[in-house]
Amino acid sequence: MCSNVYWLTLFSLTDMAVHLSFLLIFTGLTGIDSITTLRKAAVEPGGSITIPCHYGSQYRNHVKYLCEGNYFSFCSIVVQTNTQHHSSRFAISDNKPQRIFTVIINNLTEMDTGYYWCGVEINGWSDDGNYFHLSVNRGTPSLYVVQQAITVSNGFNITINCHYKNSGEMKWCRLGGACVAGSSGTIDGTRVTINGSSPDVFTVIMSELTTESSGWYLCIKGDLDMPVHLTVTERHASSTTKSPTNSSPTATTPQHRVFILSFAIPLSLLIVIVVVALFMWFIFKRHQRNKAESTTTDHTVDECLTYSDIVIKGNMRQMNEPTDESVIYSTPQTKKD
Repeated sequence: MCSNVYWLTLFSLTDMAVHLSFLLIFTGLTGIDSITTLRKAAVEPGGSITIPCHYGSQYRNHVKYLCEGNYFSFCSIVVQTNTQHHSSRFAISDNKPQRIFTVIINNLTEMDTGYYWCGVEINGWSDDGNYFHLSVNRGTPSLYVVQQAITVSNGFNITINCHYKNSGEMKWCRLGGACVAGSSGTIDGTRVTINGSSPDVFTVIMSELTTESSGWYLCIKGDLDMPVHLTVTERHASSTTKSPTNSSPTATTPQHRVFILSFAIPLSLLIVIVVVALFMWFIFKRHQRNKAESTTTDHTVDECLTYSDIVIKGNMRQMNEPTDESVIYSTPQTKKD
């Protein structure tokens, strides 16, 4: 009896080991959780969004795709990397050095709300993938940034404003990497500061960026994510004397643009009015000067003339019929200095 129990236990352990070995082999070949993407994003109708999908090094030369559907096994592929077909709504590109493929979805409608999958094709095995949920609703999205792509020179700082309406913890994460959840921290050696004191927006500041800081990041608030791509370029020699702190590019919000326009338009009108007034004043002064010069000329001519009296010889009654002999003519002469 005891021997039977012994052999039964031995066979059970052997069978478990075999299953565990197959599981480990399958995990190593397919890579469970080897694809990372955002969890949930919100977009307004008519807008667009870029979705980054980070994959493991074993998938560098595999075909990548995006498919739509609640279940990975039955989802419909909408775009993939091994086709030349171009769509006006979907575009896909694969950055193999960074092991990230991105999908752009344009002209979103409420019908596009649903689950999507970042997928990798594996020949002879089940494809690998990870899902995200896209919500397209009217009105301002619950979490958004003004621009998803930002470019800055190395050594500079960058400020990203994450606008939100939902509740939950604020985070700034590198896609497939580390996160900063508190007020400050570091991601791959770059200093990160998060300021959530302003209502409906928290600000992320990344200091003294390097080219290694380039990549995809996630602005996270609660259960919503918004991807932001950062490109850090080499700084030109002409900009080496500039202070990185004073040159930090900040995303301009629509409110800022409205404020600038409301200030610039009245200023432009004021400049036009001043120019016209100065032109009219110049014309008026010129007219006054010409008039004064004309009056001075008339007085000068009068001062330069000498008048002589005309004397009539003979009786007064002869004035009605003067003759050449009784009239003396006189010609005005100018004075000599």
